[in-house]
Amino acid sequence: MSDDIKFDATMMGRLGQALSFICGADHPATAALKKAAETGADKDVKAARAQFLKVKPNERRAALAMLDD
Repeated sequence: MSDDIKFDATMMGRLGQALSFICGADHPATAALKKAAETGADKDVKAARAQFLKVKPNERRAALAMLDD
């Protein structure tokens, strides 16, 4: 499901907000997404994508579903 998503700085910001609501602001994936959104650096985007993929599948789906609204 998340393989077809374009992980750019804008998407990272939106995912970070959704994940913050679901997992909390102190979750490692939330922090990585926030950093990637702020810097837009390729290495930060790759790190955030990796952290996002470590999130429990149901939490990942919930965060992605929030983006559809």
